[in-house]
Amino acid sequence: MDLESIWSSFIYKLAAYEGIEDVSYKKSAGIPFLYVQLSDITEMDEVIASIKIASAKSMRGKQLQSETVFVRSERNMMVFRHRFYVPQRKMFCCGNLCLDCIRFEDK
Repeated sequence: MDLESIWSSFIYKLAAYEGIEDVSYKKSAGIPFLYVQLSDITEMDEVIASIKIASAKSMRGKQLQSETVFVRSERNMMVFRHRFYVPQRKMFCCGNLCLDCIRFEDK
């Protein structure tokens, strides 16, 4: 799975939303930051909803999850810490009869 293609798909889909003028991301110290340039009338709730929808469309069919945390805003720019990650799976049975036990997987 290539995360660069998922990121480019995500950026393309997010930039298509109304109220968002430009979108880019940059890694700083290994942490990806999402920079969203907004029109004057866009509210933060709309931006967060757009990010969730665009990331869900980009992750469709893949075993990925996303996490978005608001960092700061300046005039028409909002900065988020956004990442795609693979959820951890259990690798052994602990004996506690968990619902997601490795014993119940289809092989």
